[in-house]
Amino acid sequence: MTFEQAPDGATLSPERSGFDTLLVQAGYRSAEHNHAVSVPIYQTTAFTLETTERADALFGFESDDALYTRMGNPTVNVLERRVAALHSTGEAPEPTAIALASGMAAVTYALFNAAGRGGRILSTYRLYGGTLDAFTHLYPELGLAIDLVTDADDLSAWKSAITNTTRALFVESVSNPLTAVADLQALANLAHAHDILLIVDNTLATPYLLNPLEHGADVVIYSATKALSGHGNVIAGIVIESGNFDYTSGLYPQFTQPLWFLRDASDRPRAILDIFPANPFCGRLLAVHLNYLGAALSPFDAYLILQGLATLSLRVRKQVSGAEILLPWLQSHPHVEWVSYPTATDNAYRELASRYLPRGAGGILSFGFAGGEAQQRAFLDAVKLWSYQANIGDVRSLIINPAQTTHIELTPQARSIVGLTSNTIRLSVGIENPEDLIADLKQAFARAFT
Repeated sequence: MTFEQAPDGATLSPERSGFDTLLVQAGYRSAEHNHAVSVPIYQTTAFTLETTERADALFGFESDDALYTRMGNPTVNVLERRVAALHSTGEAPEPTAIALASGMAAVTYALFNAAGRGGRILSTYRLYGGTLDAFTHLYPELGLAIDLVTDADDLSAWKSAITNTTRALFVESVSNPLTAVADLQALANLAHAHDILLIVDNTLATPYLLNPLEHGADVVIYSATKALSGHGNVIAGIVIESGNFDYTSGLYPQFTQPLWFLRDASDRPRAILDIFPANPFCGRLLAVHLNYLGAALSPFDAYLILQGLATLSLRVRKQVSGAEILLPWLQSHPHVEWVSYPTATDNAYRELASRYLPRGAGGILSFGFAGGEAQQRAFLDAVKLWSYQANIGDVRSLIINPAQTTHIELTPQARSIVGLTSNTIRLSVGIENPEDLIADLKQAFARAFT
């Protein structure tokens, strides 16, 4: 990818610009948009072709100009370039991103893209409930087979589960809801030793706390619904690729086989790698999955994410601070059995958190409610500042009982494997005053146990 010019004409690049500068300015040149200071919303279905020669270039993927909003839109493109810039490792090639209509679309497209025809994905039970249920019930119906390791912390279990049809390892960098931290570098080394991809869902960590590409990941996925947008007003997903992976090993024919619809002006079929040599993963997502399955992000939603993205580091720092204040209070509460947060002194992932999450472990923490089901329901019904809803990463503080809601799809066996108990309460810390959040939990506990 290329970086745009800053207002003063200086090149805006990862090497010369800090994370917060990229959050606000990467991927946009106002001079190319009628000097609009804020990224305009290109609320249009299509873009004029102008001439037959230009039409040939657009339909032949010889031009990056906008053609049809399902396939690309200037507002969406700014978002893609900005998020890609946040994942730069400072080395060539630069990452590339593609935005989609939901986090589930991002997961689905990425895994089908990696597997191709007949490939398998190796993953873990430590996933969002909807993802795991799709693995079990939907994906096999569509021809994608999923294998799962039961002990996600055992690298030898991953190694022994890899077969000659495995095409990717897929993990959450920080798991939802129990915040287990994956050893990304070890998994990347394992994947690359077998010439296969490592795909990381980095939704909880965000690029501010963790850039998986710096630790060997090949593809990164986000539900931009969560912290990237951060205001609970949009559904979106994003896929980023490093550009470093070699798809010519023979394991990924979907990238090397010529396709008729990609033919050149002389009617010679071309392969994905012919057209998108620097970014084949996102290129194929665009040309095949987004083109034919159509989970396109709307320009207005892209605009909303750009507004939220500008304050990502400010919000996440505040959320980390709030979580760290809540942690000891919860640990000392008589009606709390346990607390799961990566930096807690008794947490099994404390060392991995110090290695991969030096800026903090995020705003998600879970605890075991020490009481019966009726008391747990009373507690959830009694909170006032905490919003009882199925989302995370919001500016508002959120609370939920995942075993009965967001992870209801997990079978008793799957719950046992990941350690998700029926008394688990997940907190997503917002940017409110921590003292007020603690006071709200305190009164809710009091009402539940009176």
